[in-house]
Amino acid sequence: MNLIGTTLGGRYIIVEQIGEGGMAVVYKAKDQLLNRYVAVKVLKQEFTQDEDFVKKFKRESIAAASLTHPNIVSIFDVGEQDNIYYIVMEYIKGQTLKEYIKSNGKIGYKRVLDIILQIAMALENAHKNGVVHRDIKPHNIVVTEEGTIKVTDFGIARASTVATVTNTNKVLGSVHYLSPEQAKGGFSDHRTDIYSLGVVMYEMLTGRLPLMQKVQFL
Repeated sequence: MNLIGTTLGGRYIIVEQIGEGGMAVVYKAKDQLLNRYVAVKVLKQEFTQDEDFVKKFKRESIAAASLTHPNIVSIFDVGEQDNIYYIVMEYIKGQTLKEYIKSNGKIGYKRVLDIILQIAMALENAHKNGVVHRDIKPHNIVVTEEGTIKVTDFGIARASTVATVTNTNKVLGSVHYLSPEQAKGGFSDHRTDIYSLGVVMYEMLTGRLPLMQKVQFL
């Protein structure tokens, strides 16, 4: 589905595609009302047919929109138009932490501590507000051009985890970062984010993922 040139919500003109993940496609758009660029994450069509998932997607996105923290990508708007479900977020110039690791290899421990602290502060803020990410991985963390760390995808990660891991056992994110209880489709809370953060830290320090025991999916 090509949305270039489409106007969503009567104000967001899609300019170009800037990314794509397992759940959604990300576009750069111009907010005509506030005259600024934003990032618009559009849910892929195959997921819009699942009513339960769409409900969770809306609910979790709205919950994530309540989070305000310098290390969390801000959500400005959540909308629906012609069966297009989207989230409007702040547009950030930078690269994902995964790209940062690939380009830098092993990262010095001082920089690693700086990055981990910023992610931890973002998670602390979210957890205090009752929001658990459940898909912390370098792909969902952005390093801005100034070096600031921003955690993204709180709403869509939470919705996708509930709809795909616990209900269908289909893991869309990378299994390397999932806690064992989450990968098995069991109950998980804020501690799953802490586990995933530990894996991210290991990857930054060593330049590779840890060897994981094979998880038996239920």
